[in-house]
Amino acid sequence: MHSSSLSAEAKPHGRTSKFGAVLRVTSGNFLEQFDFFLFGFYATSIARVFFPSTSEFASLMLTFAVFGAGFLMRPLGAIVLGAYIDEVGRRKGLIVTLSIMASGTILIACVPGYATIGLLAPALVLLGRLLQGFSAGAELGGVSVYLAEMATPGHKGFYTSWQSASQQVAIVVAAALGYLLNHLMTASEIGAWGWRIPFFVGCAIVPVIFLLRSTLQETDEFKARTHHPRARQVFAAMLQNWRTVLAGMLLVAMTTTSFYLITVYTPTFGKTVLKLTTADSLIVTLCVGLSNFFWLPVGGALSDRIGRKPILVAITVLAICTSYPALFWLSSAPSFGRMLIVLLWLSFFFGMYNGAMVAALTEVMPAEVRVAGFSLAFSLATAVFGGFTPAVSTYLIEMTGDKAAPGYWLSFAAACGLVATLALYRRGGTAGQSASLA
Repeated sequence: MHSSSLSAEAKPHGRTSKFGAVLRVTSGNFLEQFDFFLFGFYATSIARVFFPSTSEFASLMLTFAVFGAGFLMRPLGAIVLGAYIDEVGRRKGLIVTLSIMASGTILIACVPGYATIGLLAPALVLLGRLLQGFSAGAELGGVSVYLAEMATPGHKGFYTSWQSASQQVAIVVAAALGYLLNHLMTASEIGAWGWRIPFFVGCAIVPVIFLLRSTLQETDEFKARTHHPRARQVFAAMLQNWRTVLAGMLLVAMTTTSFYLITVYTPTFGKTVLKLTTADSLIVTLCVGLSNFFWLPVGGALSDRIGRKPILVAITVLAICTSYPALFWLSSAPSFGRMLIVLLWLSFFFGMYNGAMVAALTEVMPAEVRVAGFSLAFSLATAVFGGFTPAVSTYLIEMTGDKAAPGYWLSFAAACGLVATLALYRRGGTAGQSASLA
């Protein structure tokens, strides 16, 4: 719909095309999601290597708890690194977040198992996840704000949608790599050491991403600002705008919960709950990544045309009404076909909603604390809702005996998103005014 605007409209950042700028700034998002997805997909192998237990449920819960612990660091990263990016600029800040993220990635890939170094093994894996979470706390906000500030007039939703679209490429690549390994290696080989290969691939692409990020230009909007607040001023401004940050957190709840449900948790759900094959789960996940990649820019571009609110309201209502019934239909007679249909339906929710939501969140935050405010709202939502979605889903299924129980969790998150949308877009509200001008 607006694809020509990505490479042709408006003046470029220096000599860099719009397309090139989008590629450079979103490359770090690719690495972040690549590693996060791998951790979720290989959760059962990681559980056996680092968290051995006589109970598969206990071992898996420990693994997902460590996965979720990384998200608890996101709010801290959002405040500290977000304020840093608002003070020194988008370019410098995004190089710092990438450095910290890469450190966590390399650590997880190289740590020996519990059988070799004992308790130090899970401790180091936890440290790697905490480093990843700390950097990711500001990475998403920094990238989203950079895209919003470089967007051509009337196309902010389309531009910001590529923040998440880049993550879908990572999911497709990771799923395809996992599918290849599944054909080349036995299950025991993958469980023992083969699961590390995709993580090493992630380490290998780190230098390429550093090279791409190093050529980023600062946004014109940031350079035009005469006052760049110090970190202390950013903290004070966020405290003054705590209601907006809280509403933003609820707005993101739908995005982060649906995303981790249909990507990170799907392989485990397919294998351990639905008892489908590893290959089936990987193919479904790959298709979900492609579907997300399609719907995200569609949702962003459509929100540029008709506004953010109609899309946010429509999708959250659909999610509330159909999430549990869809998962119940799947779990009542599990099959590859049913899993593909249901996950693509949930993918439609995520892509359309997030395409509009990211632009909306950049619009409601005051310009001087845009990165920190956006990052904090997103990080709080990820910490409270999305990051623990695999653990919550596993717990709900175990406690209720209902394989469709994750649908309740997604419906609750959608209700939070609906409430936040109605609050932010109430008559005369800032969000409504911002969206109308986008």
